[in-house]
Amino acid sequence: MKRKRKISKALFVMFALLFAILLIKQVIQVPHPEKASTSMIQPDPFASVKKYSTILHDELVQYNLQDYTVVLIAVMQQESRGKGGDPMQSSESAGLAPNTITDPKESIQYGVKHFQRVVTYGKEKNVDFQTIIQSYNMGMGYINYIAENGGKHSEELAKKFSKIQVDKNPVLYNCGGNKDNFRYPYCYGDFSYSAKVTKNIEALADSIPALVSEKHPDAF
Repeated sequence: MKRKRKISKALFVMFALLFAILLIKQVIQVPHPEKASTSMIQPDPFASVKKYSTILHDELVQYNLQDYTVVLIAVMQQESRGKGGDPMQSSESAGLAPNTITDPKESIQYGVKHFQRVVTYGKEKNVDFQTIIQSYNMGMGYINYIAENGGKHSEELAKKFSKIQVDKNPVLYNCGGNKDNFRYPYCYGDFSYSAKVTKNIEALADSIPALVSEKHPDAF
């Protein structure tokens, strides 16, 4: 009997230890509230463009347009999200084939120069700032078109201008032949460009308030 009791006691101790080990393992596996919340933090969608903030600002200073730094960050976000060798997608505005530029610094230089031209011409023509933003995408001709049609950008006017350019060269401006493209049949530029850049500017307001606070009075 004594031997049976010893065996039972040993089994009880063994099961107790096993239970304790399993309990400790469960506790260890339960995520700490702070660690769990940290793992749920979303990555910054503007991280890639923010690294170009200083060079954009310094380039704009040369034209006394540094107050537009946040606007150019928002433009770059729309153009490339800060990826590739031509983050401002300025090859065409420099008179080159798309993506010819492979140096981000050169891309920014040409992009800022193009922006300076549309800002200067837009003010001469007395158009609103949304037209200037849209003109970064659609070119100087859009400024003339808006100046002749009330001076204020709208998506409807951007579509009409795009269609005029498409009709001039339907082979080139055909959205790659993809009729499911959201721009089709307005395949010259992006008629929603100004709205998208403005949305980027608003989103950036929380993450780079210092730059936003320096915004140009005409910018928004």
